[in-house]
This record gives sequence, structure tokens and C-alpha cells, in this order.
Amino acid sequence: MKKVCIVGSGIAGLSCAIECAERGMEVILVSPFPSERAQSVLAAGGINAVLSSEGGDSIESHIEDTLKGGCYIAGKESVKGLCEDAPEIIKKLEKLGTVFSTGENGKIAQRAFGGQSYNRTCYCGSATGKQIVTALVMECRRYEGLGLIQRRLWTDFYKALIKDGKCYGSVFFNEARMDLEIIYADYLVMATGGQNALFGKTTGSTLCDGYAQGRLFLQGVELKNAEFIQYHPTTLETQQKMLLVSEAVRGEGGRLYYVEDGKRVYFMEDLYGEKGNLMPRDIVSRTMERTGKEIYLDITFLGKKEILKRIPEVYDLCLKYRGIDISRESIPVSPSVHFFMGGIAVRNNHETNIKNLYAIGECASIYHGANRLGGNSLLAAVHGGRVAAESISEDKSETDVKNFEKDLEEERRKLSTRWASESEFPVVYLEDLVAETLKEDLGIVRDEERLLNGLKDVDYYLSVVEKLKYDKSEMPYLGFSVTGILTLAKVALTCALFRKESRGAHYRSDYPETKEEWQAATIISYDDGKFNVRLDSENVYES
Repeated sequence: MKKVCIVGSGIAGLSCAIECAERGMEVILVSPFPSERAQSVLAAGGINAVLSSEGGDSIESHIEDTLKGGCYIAGKESVKGLCEDAPEIIKKLEKLGTVFSTGENGKIAQRAFGGQSYNRTCYCGSATGKQIVTALVMECRRYEGLGLIQRRLWTDFYKALIKDGKCYGSVFFNEARMDLEIIYADYLVMATGGQNALFGKTTGSTLCDGYAQGRLFLQGVELKNAEFIQYHPTTLETQQKMLLVSEAVRGEGGRLYYVEDGKRVYFMEDLYGEKGNLMPRDIVSRTMERTGKEIYLDITFLGKKEILKRIPEVYDLCLKYRGIDISRESIPVSPSVHFFMGGIAVRNNHETNIKNLYAIGECASIYHGANRLGGNSLLAAVHGGRVAAESISEDKSETDVKNFEKDLEEERRKLSTRWASESEFPVVYLEDLVAETLKEDLGIVRDEERLLNGLKDVDYYLSVVEKLKYDKSEMPYLGFSVTGILTLAKVALTCALFRKESRGAHYRSDYPETKEEWQAATIISYDDGKFNVRLDSENVYES
């Protein structure tokens, strides 16, 4: 029986675990927290699928919208597989208990999302992620009862077990025992989410800190498209985080405006016509920033009854955290870091350049190119898990066993040394410093001077990281994660400096044009202490 270790228990991890169990494989599902605390729960708007050709929609149109939204640097075959699988995914999710909103005809309701030619986003009010997680958790528990899935909570990824270009499992940090441990597996699947902690206050969970990607990069795993960071145009600031004001609000007719000379200026409609509020997220975010004005989002015209029917969670969140009654007043909104199109480079079957090491969900870069369409992230999470499970199931290569116990002892020694530091400067301050650096130098609009300044700062942080104070009693995880996080910050800045054009979510004011010669993915690798960047002109990862 094949043994699969999956790191991360959000929608991507759950999807892969269930699909592996269905195929009779043994699964160990590892995460620091229960699935109910995964970032997937925060996904509000919906999941895309062409359920009917009525009205003119088609899978071909979904494919073209996805490729166009990603500025044509996502692989055609992978996107084709994603869009073709979408209707079946909706059927399966519904069968597992996902409660989708329905129209008057009793069929699953679908609404408009930015960058799409038709209304094809299925939704569960504005709590789609929460509904899907609930359904997948229940199915996962069924396989736990059958002994095919084993849960490991309060356990953090430390490093992969890699030798001679092949993966044999992973080292984890056990929070209960405050010690490192090995889990050997025939296949390791990373489903660790995005990189929110790099930017501090974002729409996402800071539990997704990007450490796993940075650590794997230092172990020889190639990363891809790290410069493409999506800003969601409509977020509401609270003390703790940027609160996502779902694209569903604009999908239901919400209008963006600013006030000038006492009058409302509906700038997106003035610039782009009737569907201006539903332009792709990078365009809306940049346009908002260029106005230099305070921006508002109005949905009051729907009336309280319809708002509570269509977007109740948005109503509740705005009222609870900012005291705003969106049925009576507009929402003050601003762009915020929301999604990372870049991540671990994977081929069409979601395998990395390391044999038996896979990546799925937001930590993997494959479907979204330079900019993700709203509604495609949940789809990619479920689909990626299915694809990886199928690939693992069909893999006929023989498994062999390696012993890494000596390596484990060396890692324990390194960790103990860090915890023994007598520095007066706590490492936790570095998280705030790197967030300030990236917000300033890797924002919506970039240029060479700012990117070089950001690299200079991050290089300095890396030079002092070993000398800082690591408090074992307060934040033991930072005893090993901060170097990986800083490394990933340097990766993103390096890729942004390398790409001398503007494309999708990557906008260079010193290179404002989109250039045909740059129509390829950015691949970055680490070798002998050096960061090597190239364009994937040979389509190693894009096909």
C-alpha cells in the first residue's frame, strides 16, 4: 500500500487526502491546526464551473477567460484540465454535502465575477469556502474511521527528506513534545497555502507564512512566478487584519466611486463601461491607487432584504468589525495583498522537479499565470488535489528506503543552538520589518530603485538572523522558520527585478509595457548559495 504524507489540511489537502483514500492509499494528513482554522474557510465568493450552455457559456470560454486573465503565461493543457473538471467537481462537492445557493428554478445559482464572460461562479451565500471545508472534513472523517487517513495535528513542517533528487518524507516539529520527528512516506504532498505573513496585515491567515516554500527552495525545489502577487481591490481595514469585502458584492451590482466636488465619481464605469467594476483584480487595484482618493463601494440600492439574502456574511462582518450597515452606507475600501499566483513550480501532474514531491493549492504555481480570476482558487484547490492523487496512484516506479536519522540529530543540534541565543533583539521583530519592506518595495506599482532597496534590506535581515534571540517558550516555531520566510521574500524581490515588463499583477512603472518576449513563466532555483532566474521558454512547466 502506497503511503502519502500531505502537509496542510485546507481544501487542497483535504481533496488530495480523500482522493488518495478512495484509491486505497494510506494517508497521513499533517497540519498545525484543524481544518476549520485553515485559510480555505475565509474564501467567500465562490467556485467557477460551466454547468450549462444556456446563455452561451462554454468550457472553451472558461478556458479562454482563465488564460486571458493570467496574461497567457499559464499552461494551456493544465488550464484545460482545470476547466473541464469543474462541472464534475461541483457535482461531487454537492454530493458530499456542500450546500450551494440556488435560483428560483432550484438549480445552483451562479453570479458574475471579474474577468469572466458569463455568470459561472457557484456560491454558498458568501461563505463558500466554509461550506466546502465542512463537507470535505466530514468525508475525511469517514476515511479516518476506515483507517485510511490518519490525522496529525499541532505538527509543523520543518524540511523535506530529499536525497539524489528524490523525496522520502519529511521532518516535522512536534509542538507537544517541542522536538523534531521524521515521517517517512512514499510521496510528500505540500498543501501549505500562500505567503501572507510576508506582508503582515492582509486578507489571509498569517498561519500561511511561506516558510515551507522558502525551505524547500533552499533544498533545491524550483519556484515559479514569485513576482505575481494579487491585490484584492476591495478590503476593509480592521485592527487585526484587512477584512475581505468579497467580489460577490460587485458581482451583485456593487459600484466603486470616490467623491469629488461633493459628487460621486464612478471611475471604473467611466473608464471601462458598464462592467467596469468587474474588471480583473489587478486593473481595479491599480486604477484605485492611481486616483489618490478614498474609495467607497456602494451596494445600498439592493436593500436590506436582498443584501441579507445574497451576501449576509459581508453584511454581518462589516457591521460587527466596523459598525457599518451596508444597507444604508457605503463601505470604505482599499486594495490589499490577497493571493499569490507564484509558488512551487509543478508540472501538469503537480509533481515538482524533485521525484515524489508534489505541491497543490495556493503554494503551487500552475493555473493562474500572472493574475488569478475570482472563483478559480477554490476550483484549483479541489482539482489539484484530485490530479496529484491520480498521478500518485498511477505511478509505477519502485519505492526504496533511505535512513535520515543522522540528519535528524544534526537538525536538533541546530535548533537547540538557536534557542540558546543570548541576543537581546527578539527575532519576532523581523516579521514586522520584512512586512514593512515588502509593502513599500513590492507593492502594486514597482520600479528598479525600490526593488533594489528591498533586496538590500532583506539581505541585511538574512545576515543577522543567526544572531537574534529565539524564545523557545513564546514562539518556538520562529526558531527555524524565519530564515525560510526571509528567503522567500528575497525570491519574490529577485523575480520582480528580473521581469522587465508589466504583466498582470506585476506592474513596473519603469517598464510599463507588456512584451511578447516575456510571455513565459519565471523560474528561480538555488544552487551553491546563488539565486538563478530564467524564463521557462522551453515550457518545462508550461504545456
